[in-house]
Amino acid sequence: MAVPREIRAAVSAGKGAAPVIEQLLLDDPLPDELVIAVKAAAICHTDIGISEWSETPRVFGHEGAGVVVATGEDVTRFQAGDRIVATFGYCGHCRNCADDHPAYCFDNIALNIEGRRVRPALKRPDGTEIGGAFFQQSSFATHALVTERNAILMPDDMEYTTAAPLGCGIQTGAGAVINNFAARAGRPLLVIGCGAVGLAAIMAAKIAGCSPIIASDLHRDRLKLAQKYGAHEIISGDDPEFVEKTLAASEGGVSYALDSAGTQSTFEAAIACLHPGGNLGILTLPGGFEDPVSHPGGLPFMTTSMTGIIEGDSVPDSFIPWLIEQHRIGHLPYDELITEYSFEDIAAAFEAQRSGTVIKPVLTFS
Repeated sequence: MAVPREIRAAVSAGKGAAPVIEQLLLDDPLPDELVIAVKAAAICHTDIGISEWSETPRVFGHEGAGVVVATGEDVTRFQAGDRIVATFGYCGHCRNCADDHPAYCFDNIALNIEGRRVRPALKRPDGTEIGGAFFQQSSFATHALVTERNAILMPDDMEYTTAAPLGCGIQTGAGAVINNFAARAGRPLLVIGCGAVGLAAIMAAKIAGCSPIIASDLHRDRLKLAQKYGAHEIISGDDPEFVEKTLAASEGGVSYALDSAGTQSTFEAAIACLHPGGNLGILTLPGGFEDPVSHPGGLPFMTTSMTGIIEGDSVPDSFIPWLIEQHRIGHLPYDELITEYSFEDIAAAFEAQRSGTVIKPVLTFS
């Protein structure tokens, strides 16, 4: 009988408690799984948000990169020694997966947020189960289990710290523009919220040729970054004339608006900034999941579209290599947003992400 692998993992006790590193046991890989030695893991607001809602101990992390150390018996695409970046999980056979929309997999919530797996992935030495398989990886650990589907081969010359954020945040922002909006050159685009996702969207909008690109945030330093990466116009999020200035800059309204702030006021402002037939991309609900979402109403509202954006509607096998190539040629310099932390400093990295003092914290593993 196989012996579970001893690992070190950052356990979040629940209700927003800071993660604490513990010794855990990692299950053997299922037939379609890989074991990776994690070399870098980026922190996303989703890790923090779910840790605040969760009431039981779990290991989060869904932007991992590392090297394959073992494979399940049915794995054919990878072998020990391969360098991979891990992304979101999906079933691979539902209607949306079959139609190249795996981010909208029918089992998205179960596989990613709930971490569904046929048997527990993680336990304490005393046998207590710890929630794992978050986004089919739980990469805030020295080793993680990923499926063959959600592993993407990365170039030999790419740094793990650079690869890790591609698993979710960067592909979400860039994919919103390239995939969800299929943004056209010369069309105006508005990005509300200039964190990692918003700035990745601005970089992608520049690649797509959108014009003008308008960025909004409450923080001046982030607006300066938005300008650096392609925004033609910047408007403070607390400007009382925000809508009027956006309409003027876009000469009548934007074709695409991406709201990564997720408040009722930004939701309504984004709708008000669209021209007839424009599209609002929603990255997070304005308010709690249980709260009703009001809208401005009227004919302008009826002539626009809203798109719920998950993982930028990415097909990771093709989109992540495209992102890597765009980075390689200098069109997607998202690595400049990264601040590195050692794995042992994960609690500080969590707080830095929560407070917004850094754009993209990435954990490194010795």
